Amino acid sequence: MLQPKKTKFRRQQKGRMKGNAQRGHELAFGSFGIKTLDCKWITGRQIEAARIAVTRYMQRQGQVWVRIFPDKPITKKPAEVRMGKGKGSPEGFVAPVTPGRILFEIEGVSYEVAKEALRLAAQKLPVTTKFVVRRDYDLTQIV
Repeated sequence: MLQPKKTKFRRQQKGRMKGNAQRGHELAFGSFGIKTLDCKWITGRQIEAARIAVTRYMQRQGQVWVRIFPDKPITKKPAEVRMGKGKGSPEGFVAPVTPGRILFEIEGVSYEVAKEALRLAAQKLPVTTKFVVRRDYDLTQIV
């Protein structure tokens, strides 16, 4: 499961997610990718499930880049505990994403394989996504 090795502070405030992604909104490594259309927290487990779905479908061909990392700690109080008495203990880590953020990138496979692999990955995620292709990619070429 993805999580930071070490954090400066154990607990963090929720914060607000508004507006579109200001960074990580263009393909940087691969020819194909999926970008999110929603604001949401994505957990480490969801990212890992999507990554496994992509690599299984691609059958060890090509390369996959995961462009998000869960580094925000999320706390939770135990069940049936009264209000107050401080903040809960950390439960796990999430990656906050805003619309336009690239989540996964793929290189080294054909258009059809990439589209299907990223469709399978998108099913594992709690956000609606869009399949994107690098601007200078030639759809007539066969990898």
